[in-house]
Amino acid sequence: MPDKILIVDDDPAVCKLLEKVMHSNNLETTVADSGLAALNHLKNHSYDLILLDVMLGDMEGFEVIKRLRSQGIQTPVMIVSGRNEDYDSLYGLSLGADDYITKPFRPLVLGAKVKALIRRNKNQILNTSDTLESGPFTFSVSSMRFYKNGEEIVLSSKESSLMLLFIRHPNQVFTKDMIYEHVWGDNIAVDDNAIMVYINRLRGKIEEDRQKPAHIVTVRGLGYRFIP
Repeated sequence: MPDKILIVDDDPAVCKLLEKVMHSNNLETTVADSGLAALNHLKNHSYDLILLDVMLGDMEGFEVIKRLRSQGIQTPVMIVSGRNEDYDSLYGLSLGADDYITKPFRPLVLGAKVKALIRRNKNQILNTSDTLESGPFTFSVSSMRFYKNGEEIVLSSKESSLMLLFIRHPNQVFTKDMIYEHVWGDNIAVDDNAIMVYINRLRGKIEEDRQKPAHIVTVRGLGYRFIP
């Protein structure tokens, strides 16, 4: 059965192009021409990845991400936008998007990034089916649910990947390159600021004071260490 892609864009020409690229990669597509339509689709159907424009007729793509993540929907999101400001990509990542590509895009690159993101997300889910515990934290890998002191904390798919890396290797120092390889894959180019965005998001969710982190600490000149 082919993987399913939800395309969210209010430009019919762009939707047609995205469908063509996805079909050439043996992926099944559904199109939503507004943010509300996309959210309605996600209430009733599951997808392997969402391709999301920022500028929609009824709401910004950023608002779509906020709503679906607040509902606990962890489907990977790739923003496909004509806006190429660093702020937009970093803001999208901070809300829970997993990748960002600008228009005009190269079809071969988009197809490769989509398939890599789907594969990595599936591998993350299928790697193990046990429950990981470390200090006050618990991660149910089979259901991809994360808890601190028994209280669930909702994570995006990339935040989950990063948290899994940390919780499986407590007290180990991870450089940025190591995090790129484990979380994004070393064949995907990631902006240097992306890791900082996710680290800050995780700190905001699991630390008592993100300015004085006790669990995800910076090892100056090297990278980051997770302390349970």
